[in-house]
Amino acid sequence: MSEEIARLEEQERRLVLDHFDNDDAWRLGSLLAELARARGAAVTITVRRGAQRLFHCALPGTSADNDAWLDRKCRVVERYAESSYLVGARFRAKGRTFEDSSRLDPDRYAAHGGAFPLTVRGTGVVGAVAVSGLAQGDDHALVAEALERFLAEG
Repeated sequence: MSEEIARLEEQERRLVLDHFDNDDAWRLGSLLAELARARGAAVTITVRRGAQRLFHCALPGTSADNDAWLDRKCRVVERYAESSYLVGARFRAKGRTFEDSSRLDPDRYAAHGGAFPLTVRGTGVVGAVAVSGLAQGDDHALVAEALERFLAEG
């Protein structure tokens, strides 16, 4: 578990943006949608800056339940300034569950993979990008891959 946590922490240190605006949100969200479509992944995608939703896409095979998961995962990013997967992994590493140990309402917060902080260099976390619809590790991996490509494209 400690190797996984170290990998996730390194990923968050590396996947940092130089800036983030509405056009960036559209490009990142569109990139995620393209990746998901190419894989036939039934996911819902959101990109948020603060409380504002800048991008939202629900691919075929998703439902309103995915929207609720996105909200719950993004609240974890907002509260902890870390990915929802990393937060959950830290609880699991201590032999606990987020739901039982965080003292947060599980109807409002979910430390399941899929929401990643949008961190701007010199500023900090300004929002979140999230996916819901796959297994939590796959949700997280899809978001991380999209951020890697987004950063590589400049």
